[in-house]
Amino acid sequence: MRTLFVSDVHLHESRPQITRAFFDFLHTYKDGTEALYILGDFFDAWIGDDDDTALNAEVAAELKQFSDHGIKIYLMHGNRDFLLGEKFAAQAGATLLPENIVIDLYGQPTLLLHGDELCTCDKDYIIFRQQVRSAQWQAQVLSQPLQARRTLAAQLREKSQAMNSLKAEDIMDVTPDEVIQVMSRAGVTRLIHGHTHRPARHTLNINGVTAERIVLGDWHDSAWVLEATANQLTLTHWAIE
Repeated sequence: MRTLFVSDVHLHESRPQITRAFFDFLHTYKDGTEALYILGDFFDAWIGDDDDTALNAEVAAELKQFSDHGIKIYLMHGNRDFLLGEKFAAQAGATLLPENIVIDLYGQPTLLLHGDELCTCDKDYIIFRQQVRSAQWQAQVLSQPLQARRTLAAQLREKSQAMNSLKAEDIMDVTPDEVIQVMSRAGVTRLIHGHTHRPARHTLNINGVTAERIVLGDWHDSAWVLEATANQLTLTHWAIE
């Protein structure tokens, strides 16, 4: 049996090839899989569970079919889909996770994050993150009509792209000291996250102990999946046609 991890799929109506690739992934991996963890930014934007966009219902139905095959699905919020709620999770047969959680991955405690909270050198983003993750801000946004929320999501996406184009590459990557602190507090020697779109496996030293940080890739030109079994971890990818 295996457990799968993906992040930053960024599903959107304007990217049907990504949707097809994700559905193909579900169909290919349904046998022999016991759990699927989606670690944030599953959707390129999420404006509320009441959004009637056809893609949302289609994705929920595919996930539910995957879940009905006896596979546990776990969803974590990212910086693009932090408004994703319990209604969608129920429709998809999935369980919403907190923004950080330690799981027992075949005998090894493993910390799961989306990863944006590790980018502490990006001061402007950290301030923005604190704002949009507040219950008050989210309630205020969700009280607005759908069209107003669609407009807001487009504005935030454009603002993010504009700001990122002006930032140094290292600012948008994780802060090494923050990684060590977060893993130390959690008491783990393995961390899995996404967000940075820099897939890799990094060896670390935490208080004299060898540790590992595994970064999941984004689904753009390639699909990235971390496959875990009792004996090994494999970070793999294939081209999206």
